[in-house]
Amino acid sequence: MRMRSERSPIGIPRWWIGLIALLLALTAACNSGVAPKGSTKNGKTAATTEAGKAAKLTLTPTNGATDVKPRDDIAVSVADGTLGDVTLTSPTGTKVKGEISTDKISWKVGEPLGYGKTYTWSGSATGQDGKAVPITGSFTTVTPDSEPRATINIADDEVVGIAAPIIITFSDHIEDQAAAEKALKVEDSKNTEGSWAWLPDADGGSRVHWRPKHYWEPKTKVTVTANLYGVDYGGGAFGRTDLTSSFKIGRSQIVKADVTSHRMVVVKDGQTLFDFPASYGLGSDPERNTRNGTHIVMEKTKLKYMTNPQYGYYNVPEHWAVRISNNGEFIHANPATADIQGSENVTHGCVNLTLDNAEAYFQTAIYGDPVEVTNSPIPMTATDGDIYDWTVRWSDWKAMSAL
Repeated sequence: MRMRSERSPIGIPRWWIGLIALLLALTAACNSGVAPKGSTKNGKTAATTEAGKAAKLTLTPTNGATDVKPRDDIAVSVADGTLGDVTLTSPTGTKVKGEISTDKISWKVGEPLGYGKTYTWSGSATGQDGKAVPITGSFTTVTPDSEPRATINIADDEVVGIAAPIIITFSDHIEDQAAAEKALKVEDSKNTEGSWAWLPDADGGSRVHWRPKHYWEPKTKVTVTANLYGVDYGGGAFGRTDLTSSFKIGRSQIVKADVTSHRMVVVKDGQTLFDFPASYGLGSDPERNTRNGTHIVMEKTKLKYMTNPQYGYYNVPEHWAVRISNNGEFIHANPATADIQGSENVTHGCVNLTLDNAEAYFQTAIYGDPVEVTNSPIPMTATDGDIYDWTVRWSDWKAMSAL
């Protein structure tokens, strides 16, 4: 007997109806419950499952800090939020310059602060929770025990010779020379290789010289930057002011002073400018020898009164005097030796020329011109004056840097 499947009143098999009911139940189960974060339900945004975080501020230095250095990193930053207005105020109410980052999560001071002052923070940040958090607090900068002065030897727009060293002199001893040297920079148009070197203190103060490995290239433009204000020199001393100087190297002019030739040859830009008869220091007396080595032109004066008690003369007027060391060596006129210039060395260490020749050379000399003394038995050393830079081997010179 053939069996018939049961059908619904509308003619659909009952097992189909059961299957459809099961599928509808499963679909309803998948769509039930809370909508995912950020999704919509019935056209409305679903509520988030967690609240936004409050802004968390960090002050550098910390609130209440003391002895803060004027060039320290001074900043405020925020986590889980953004910064609004930020103000750092001096005791007089002056707002300190500063800059906020593009993402508005940090603000940094844009200028050095003063010594011995209390600075106060104000402003606010807004957290992810939408609530404002005030920026409050203060700190105090260090009060130095001393502020040594610093000076630079070459003025703005000055034109100097190809052997000119850059000299920064301090009014007191600098204990942390490395910290001071880190604040110094020499930039030039020819990418010149050079180095700072600390020479022994003179007149109670430290001094640091910069010279190139070789002579400067003519027409080089040079800028010196010494950001010394706020630098901790150690021992309670801090930098007083910043220094800058922009100058130019002039033509190449070198004095060739071979003491055995009894001549003084001046070479300008590779060509002989002068070839003068000269008299150098008396060779038989080591105290009177013109010192061997590269001197530089330090200064010049039309009339110089010279004194040497050891040899019994005082305030002798000498014309067209160009100083080449601090041990009493000059290139100058001396009519008293004119008859033996070019044939004998009889001076007390200076280079003697006639009046006319001394004046001609004087008019061309500038600070930093090298004077290369050769064939003298006594070398120039540190005892012969403040500027003996070119007598030091390059490897030794670099080792005199504090860095």
